[in-house]
Amino acid sequence: MSDHAGGRPQPSYDPLYIRFLYHFNVDRDYFECHEVMEELWLEEGRDPLWQGLLQVAVALYHHRNGNVSGAVKLFTGALEKLEPRREADIGIDMRDLLARSRAYLDALLKDREQMPFRPFDMVITDPKLSAAVAELAAGDPVGKDG
Repeated sequence: MSDHAGGRPQPSYDPLYIRFLYHFNVDRDYFECHEVMEELWLEEGRDPLWQGLLQVAVALYHHRNGNVSGAVKLFTGALEKLEPRREADIGIDMRDLLARSRAYLDALLKDREQMPFRPFDMVITDPKLSAAVAELAAGDPVGKDG
């Protein structure tokens, strides 16, 4: 779905996606990322793109909680789902996300038990999406109830 501004289609973002990015980039609540993205994934017909994003969040959740094997498994699955969708136009830098996820997985595989947890951001490339996430971070109810 898109809005039209200046004759050019502008993407419209699902409130669940906005909430996912807020939880991923702002409050680092990867469990909540899972909750909202799973809902979007189901609404959108189980699209592997959304599942891949969900798996990145869950991989970080597992690593932060000491489950390195779970993190490795989820990063591996996320990369398999996201790599074919690296050109997806969803307002984030997919190539950067793939590179960060691959580097994180490689570091986990190299030093499974010693690598410290390191959160990273999904780089938002669309100013409209960035503004929506910022509004949510400022306490605006956008995305909370639709």
